[in-house]
Amino acid sequence: MSVDAYISGCPPEVRPVLQQIRRIVKRTVPAATETISYRMPAYRLERTFLYFAAFKNHIGIYPPVKGDRALAKALAPYRGPKGNLKFPLDRPMPYELIARVVAALSRSCIPGR
Repeated sequence: MSVDAYISGCPPEVRPVLQQIRRIVKRTVPAATETISYRMPAYRLERTFLYFAAFKNHIGIYPPVKGDRALAKALAPYRGPKGNLKFPLDRPMPYELIARVVAALSRSCIPGR
């Protein structure tokens, strides 16, 4: 399965959200390699740093973000029980915040960080 196939298999109303997250990743981390892992879109540099998935009521982003207090505070309303992020589909999607998450998670793949 490809990321294109994953997105096209989601409900039509969710596809634009997933496509925008995909564009954010590509713009923020152009060197990232796109793949499917654990049946969801995943992005790699030295290792996989980001997964996202559509669920009935939210978009999930994994793994949890660590080490940035300001970002952690901004993400507090979206944290699930294990720290993974849940962005509700019935509210405006915080794309700028998601871009900050992508940047933070990609930095974890850079040696020495």
